[in-house]
Amino acid sequence: MSTNFPTKLDSGSAYPLGATPDGNGVNFAVFSANASSIELCLFDAAGRKEVARLSLPECTDGIWHGYLPDAGAGLLYGYRAHGPYEPQHGHRFNHHKLLLDPYARQLFGSIRWTDALYGYRLHSPRADLSFDRRDSAQAMPKAVVVDAAFNWRSERRPNTPFAETVIYEAHVRGMTMGNEKIRTDRRGSFAALADPSVIDHLLRLGVTALELLPVHAFVQDRRLVEKKLRNYWGYNTLSFFAPEPRYLASGQLDEMRNAIRRLHAAGIEVILDVVYNHTAEESELGPTLSFRGLDNASYYRLQADNPRHCINDTGCGNTVNMSHPRVIQMVMDSLRYWVDEFHVDGFRFDLGVTLGREVGGFDPGSGFFDAIGQDPTLACVKLIAEPWDIGPGGYQIGNHPAGFAEWNGRFRDDVRRFWRGNAGLRGALAARLYGSADMFNHDRRRPWASLNFITAHDGFPLHDLVRYNEKHNEANGEDNRDGADHDDSFNWGIEGPSEYEGIEAVRGKVVRAMLATLMFSNGTPMLLGGDEFGRTQQGNNNAYCQDNELSWLDWDLLRSEEGQALIDFTARLIEARQLNPTLRAANYLRDQRELGAGIRELSWLNEHGEPMQQREWDHAEGRLIALRRARTSDEGYINLSLVLINGAAEPQAFRVSPGDAAWQIVIDSAHPEKAPMPLEDDSIEVQAHSVVLLTTAGYAPAEERPEPMHNDEPVETRPAPLD
Repeated sequence: MSTNFPTKLDSGSAYPLGATPDGNGVNFAVFSANASSIELCLFDAAGRKEVARLSLPECTDGIWHGYLPDAGAGLLYGYRAHGPYEPQHGHRFNHHKLLLDPYARQLFGSIRWTDALYGYRLHSPRADLSFDRRDSAQAMPKAVVVDAAFNWRSERRPNTPFAETVIYEAHVRGMTMGNEKIRTDRRGSFAALADPSVIDHLLRLGVTALELLPVHAFVQDRRLVEKKLRNYWGYNTLSFFAPEPRYLASGQLDEMRNAIRRLHAAGIEVILDVVYNHTAEESELGPTLSFRGLDNASYYRLQADNPRHCINDTGCGNTVNMSHPRVIQMVMDSLRYWVDEFHVDGFRFDLGVTLGREVGGFDPGSGFFDAIGQDPTLACVKLIAEPWDIGPGGYQIGNHPAGFAEWNGRFRDDVRRFWRGNAGLRGALAARLYGSADMFNHDRRRPWASLNFITAHDGFPLHDLVRYNEKHNEANGEDNRDGADHDDSFNWGIEGPSEYEGIEAVRGKVVRAMLATLMFSNGTPMLLGGDEFGRTQQGNNNAYCQDNELSWLDWDLLRSEEGQALIDFTARLIEARQLNPTLRAANYLRDQRELGAGIRELSWLNEHGEPMQQREWDHAEGRLIALRRARTSDEGYINLSLVLINGAAEPQAFRVSPGDAAWQIVIDSAHPEKAPMPLEDDSIEVQAHSVVLLTTAGYAPAEERPEPMHNDEPVETRPAPLD
């Protein structure tokens, strides 16, 4: 590549945005509606010396562009934007600050924290109204011009139907840092994620999709660096198109592509947790790294009566302006990029409510949601929203547009509270088992729209959920003030680890019961990585800054006798779910539809095998539930499943009806080691804090096929009693 750059650029093209090599040169295009000029800055191979500064010669519809001949992949660059520095009007241009291209495909280097990264004099008494003239280039990462060519060969995406999906939430780094079967220099990277030991573990479990915490390049927050901590989770995005450099052991983008190709070959989809709601530039008092310096008033939502200040619906200082068409274009381009160039199978949108905010608040018909809904590239991938933020009307579960699944925080809360013994939750638990139809059975949405989880990266892992009443976040350096104050957890008598066998036995039963509840509920289950073998965070419920053994998967524990036993049990739960269509129904079952022989699609029964009555639903201390679900097979027979739940502290006998069906005990969470066996009586004893699954196939010919189902009928929060 030539280092003798011209003194001016050719005009180039306004499309595509970013840096695009064509074999003869590179086209540069970047959006700014309010800049007066933008300069392209080129750097030497070490990223230290600025070797050329060239003005982008043309601006078309707010897109500045220019063409650099005789250049190509590997070139390091950044931008400087000229324009008004008028914070009171929302403008924060400062050409002394090197800016990262919002469309950068790969980063070279990382941020080195210095006051020069701020557009204002950090310690000035006038705060952000002052102007800082120090150059920030030495402290900034550089964008890399990338050639996207990759041979996918005969790679085929798994295309697992949503109704058959089981998600495993994990962290690229945390998944593999403790795995001694992987070379030390590869641990914590995409290369490690594709290691046979990792893939074999996922296959053994039977999960169908790997959901990764943010892999977009992110910033190590200055306050954490100064505390000698790390931003582990990665919810502080710097670039929407570039992967986090630390996750590439080889330094090459193809490492991520190869990992996805290997996971696909094993039948495992890859879903990315993406953060488009805010950026790493924080509030108006944050650094100037990219968007703020390019066009603060366009990229961010600002207070209408005082545009000096950012709107903070995210709790992270700023809110990306998803009402601006160019910002929507950027996010849509990013999503398509990961699908087209990396064959990603879906996205989980952090703080999804923020993405649907218009001037008047959250709108399921917002411009962003409309753009996604009509996009052919995104029509075939899974879309999952976190349905809340901290802004006005921020809890919008069930209100996202059709086509989205949503993290179901109600499922998490109701399941936790039921199994720890809270009163009055039998009806709420039944609603969650049913796929949360009270929230999702409208606009022809399906049960899979309820993404069910009990634990996730944020909060206690399942092991700690039954061992700690209080959070223990002292390691985070905030005097235990951070993290949620209430996790709906219960320690069962002693805070933390216990040597009392009785306490540990109850804890184990409750863990298995919650796992069974997760897998036997209609909806899409998500398992937190490590819950399948008892990973602990030692009572820390906010391990976002713990990039160490506290957060990493403990592969020694995974391979222990106790870990293997829980893995085997979890795998059996997932297998039972996949083998029984009633547990993963693609449509909402209906308690008034008879399939024949007196069998309804959905039946709520008491411990006597009789239909639940209203007085039983109203009984606050009721902790017993029997849920029978039925589907007609293609051969015209009725397949049944029966889930028996005992949330009480004593064993309880359940009568199983109809008595002439060939019932099989598939899972008993109190006895996880027992193999499936036939039920030889018309009743079964369910142990305290336990779940039993029975199934039968081919029970009685169906008298008639059910008519096509429509998911537009309202469903009460708790199941209606049967006649």
